[in-house]
Amino acid sequence: MAQTADVKEELAQIDVSRTTVRAAEVATILRFAGGLHVISGRIAVEAELDSPGIARRVRKDLAELYGARSDVSVIAASGVRRTNHYLVRVHEAGETLARQTGLMDQRRRPVRGLPNRLTTGSREDLAAIWRGAFLAQGTLTDPGRSASLEVVCPGNEAAMALVGAAGRLGIPAKAREVRGVHRVLIRDGEAISSMLKTMGALRSVGEWEEMRQRREVRATANRLVNFDDANLRRSAEAAVAACARVERAMELLGDDIPDHLKYAGTLRLAHRDASLDELGQHADPPMTKDAVAGRIRRLLAMADKKASDLGLPGTDSGLPSDLDLS
Repeated sequence: MAQTADVKEELAQIDVSRTTVRAAEVATILRFAGGLHVISGRIAVEAELDSPGIARRVRKDLAELYGARSDVSVIAASGVRRTNHYLVRVHEAGETLARQTGLMDQRRRPVRGLPNRLTTGSREDLAAIWRGAFLAQGTLTDPGRSASLEVVCPGNEAAMALVGAAGRLGIPAKAREVRGVHRVLIRDGEAISSMLKTMGALRSVGEWEEMRQRREVRATANRLVNFDDANLRRSAEAAVAACARVERAMELLGDDIPDHLKYAGTLRLAHRDASLDELGQHADPPMTKDAVAGRIRRLLAMADKKASDLGLPGTDSGLPSDLDLS
């Protein structure tokens, strides 16, 4: 997704000076983008990344923070991979690096979540954790009903650690497991913007917010148009029904219609598309819409009573069969 790639490109260019913050970011990238592997009986640390910029950033941090020499190889796009991926590997001194970054404990056991020293660090450290997780396995979808900032996690422990870090940053995030894949999601628009700002994607959050506002305005406009269309349709159907009933009423009553009721009925038939308020303005002298409605209501009631007394169909019989009054 272009939106995701733009955010990652911006995050990969952020200049971080504090050593602990850089260490938190690179440790999280290694945890979320790869892990530990045994090659020729030796522990190697690997991370599979989706852009050369992120790969360069990781290699630079590994060299400057831990003195670790890394190799990078290109994994060509194929199958589900639409673009090339870049595999960063530290083979020599891999075990030492694994201990230093918290991927492995002192008993040579892989750490399943994130090191406690990272998740209990400063606000900058927590932001670096999320930046690293997003660089490794994050996606950002366009604003809309399904908008989300999502990170695929290597396991439930890592997902809960990421949710906890977001909570300490004051941003709501939820963990989900779908078909055995653990994910952490942020769906609220304001929360997504806050996380983007916290991670340091200031340019991207501006573009995302602008797109979000445009879509909200468009959605509101569409709702209003649909609302107006529905109101117009209901008004038109009500007018058709009223005219059909008035015609039947005047047919039933004939010369027995009181003059004031006959005038209201004639007014209704002469201005079939007009509202009750507009009918009142057409009257001479002008009447209120309540007065017009009252006269038409009495006209229909008188006609229905006569029809009932004579055993004839009432004013409803004049309604078109295809009229939807629901």
